[in-house]
Amino acid sequence: MTAPSRPPLRLLIADDQALVRTGFRLILDTEEDMQVVGEAADGEEAVRAVRRLRPDVVLMDVRMPRVDGLEATRRIMEMNGTGGERCRVVILTTFDVDEYVYAAMRMGASGFLLKDVTADQLVAAVRLVVAGEALLAPAITRRLIERFARPRPVVDVSHAALASLTGREMEVLTLMARGLSNVELAEALHLSEATIKSHVVRVLSKLRLRDRVQAVVLAYETGVVSPGSR
Repeated sequence: MTAPSRPPLRLLIADDQALVRTGFRLILDTEEDMQVVGEAADGEEAVRAVRRLRPDVVLMDVRMPRVDGLEATRRIMEMNGTGGERCRVVILTTFDVDEYVYAAMRMGASGFLLKDVTADQLVAAVRLVVAGEALLAPAITRRLIERFARPRPVVDVSHAALASLTGREMEVLTLMARGLSNVELAEALHLSEATIKSHVVRVLSKLRLRDRVQAVVLAYETGVVSPGSR
C-alpha cells in the first residue's frame, strides 16, 4: 500500500518589487512539493496574508513601504502558537544595504537569502529551513554576523543553561556561531556528520533554542564569541 503523499509546502512571497515576486513564484511553483499560496507588496499585507493563508514559509523582503520586513517578522513570530503550527520567515536581502538582517534573526527569522540566488539555491534553501537547517550559506553568515553583530560586554557564560553543555558541545556552539555548516564542523572536529548532528540537537535542546539562528544570537549576546573573533 502506497503511503499518502505529503501536502505541498505553502509559501508566501513578500516583496515590494513585482518582478521579484513573479520570478520567485515561477521558480517555486514548478516544484511538486511547493505551492505559492500568496504574495504581499509590504509588511502589513504579509502579516494579514499569514493570518489568512497560514503558509509554512514566508520569503520576506526587508525594505518595504508602510511596514517593513523586520516589523512584519516580529508580528508573525508573535502569531506563531505552541500547537505545532509555525510559520518560518526567511529574510530576502541584498546584503550590502540591509543592515536589519541581524535584528530580523533576533526577532525569530529562520535565515536569509541573497536576492540573486539561483533557482536551485532558492528551492534548496526553502527545504533546508523547513527541515530545521536554519542558517543558510554559512560563508555569508560569517560575514553578516561579524559585520552587524554589535560587540557586547562579555558576560558570565557559566549560567545554568551554558554550564549544562559539555566541552564538546561548547565547541560545537562556538563553531556554529562562526558560521560553520555541519560538514565544516565535522571536518574541524574530526567527527562524523551524524555525530555532529547529534551534538547540534543536544545543544539546541539543552539551551531550549528553536534552531541554529537562535544559537548564533545567544553565542554573540552572551560573549561566547564576538564579532571578528577566530
